[in-house]
Amino acid sequence: MLFQITSSLIFASTAMLIVWLLQYKTNNAGFVDVSWAFCTAIIGIYFVYMNTDSFNIRNIIAAIMIGFWGFRLGFYLLKRVLTENEDRRYNYMKQYCGKYAQFVMFLFFQLQATWAVLFASTIFSVVNNQSIALNVVDYLAIVIWCISITGEYFADKQLHQFRKSNDRKKVCDIGLWRYSRHPNYFFEWLHWWAYILLSIGSSLWWLSWLIMLIVLIFLVKITGIPYTEKNAIRTKGSAYKKYQQTTSSFLLLPPRRP
Repeated sequence: MLFQITSSLIFASTAMLIVWLLQYKTNNAGFVDVSWAFCTAIIGIYFVYMNTDSFNIRNIIAAIMIGFWGFRLGFYLLKRVLTENEDRRYNYMKQYCGKYAQFVMFLFFQLQATWAVLFASTIFSVVNNQSIALNVVDYLAIVIWCISITGEYFADKQLHQFRKSNDRKKVCDIGLWRYSRHPNYFFEWLHWWAYILLSIGSSLWWLSWLIMLIVLIFLVKITGIPYTEKNAIRTKGSAYKKYQQTTSSFLLLPPRRP
């Protein structure tokens, strides 16, 4: 396991170095998100390959899950990066750091390399499962994964359609966004539950729980919802505050009366 983690860190760190040079040339740090998604998927598949001595359908399912999730997310983010201005988070970070901006961005990119390896390590909890035959819980994991990928796809698609056809000062409250202010984050979090179910019976089951909790904390408390909501209030004002009163922040729930 140590060799696999070390080699994955070297791979992710090298990838992030290349992407850091790319953002320096293009002045668009959004490429870090694209690279993180691709690296997490590739490393997850690598962990499955290195830990599967013989045909194991559960491990293959896990590789398909994390691979499809990562590449779908990566290509979606790549399209945004190539067609939109730099994410305000990174623009603000550069302005705040001033002359040290590129050094800070380099460290930030390398930190993302570490996160890619950490998140992909949830696969270890699956490949350590000694049970060979699939059971009801494994099929439930597949169902949850399908729901999460489908939900994330439609949430992204609805937001993209809204941005193309509506006034940016209005609030996106169509489709899934009527039931949650951040359905994309909710389905992103739900996706990680699939590995928890696939790893039941594994001695490393706790690792899949740890990754899921880290994802939840980051989405709800650190880089996801807090920054997005702060920026939305700044750009949309009272319209978004009213949206906050009627719509769940994370879980998909029926709209409330203001």
